[in-house]
Amino acid sequence: MSTIFDEIKDAIVDGDEDLAVELAERVIAEKVDPVQAVQLGFIGGIEEVGKAWTNGEAFLPDVMMAADAMKAGMDVLEEVLAAGEGEGGYEDKGKIVLGTVEGDIHDIGKNIVGALLTSAGFKVYDIGIDQKAEDFVAKADEVGAKIIAASALLTTTMKSQKTLVEYLNDNNLRDKYKIIIGGGPTSAKWGEDIGADGWAETADEAVELCKQLLA
Repeated sequence: MSTIFDEIKDAIVDGDEDLAVELAERVIAEKVDPVQAVQLGFIGGIEEVGKAWTNGEAFLPDVMMAADAMKAGMDVLEEVLAAGEGEGGYEDKGKIVLGTVEGDIHDIGKNIVGALLTSAGFKVYDIGIDQKAEDFVAKADEVGAKIIAASALLTTTMKSQKTLVEYLNDNNLRDKYKIIIGGGPTSAKWGEDIGADGWAETADEAVELCKQLLA
């Protein structure tokens, strides 16, 4: 017999955001263990999509829809999880603040990275496009993130990635966060030159980089 955990898992696999929210609300209303709902439902579903992506059986839109559905449902459960309800504790694999740097309004690559990071079990806080260095840091401080991921899609906005690293140095915060960068015109050498902790050329590489930095 299907349980609510199976229903949640299927909703994530199907990328059904509305159903994910509805089921999360049922978890609270029916006093279902929220930790199990996360582990057996939301994470189970996103892991299945992630494996399908790795095996070439799912496409990026599938991953992004699943990630959006997971985020919507998890947002509903956030308060009860924070209150420590349920058996055991729920821990994500790490918190990451993600955004496109100041002066740049491109977001497709960023969105793909965010979706794959979510599917890998990270808690991603996407602050959007055209973000100043202080915006990245303020969000990372607010949520307790360990990694700040900054994207730049223009040669003219790459300097904002350097500005982010300099901002951390100037405010004695450099040791508090790992900084990773990416985007079309960037490179491993650029990352080294500005003092970033890592550079990823593709979304898949960004996931592996984050796993290494938080290992």
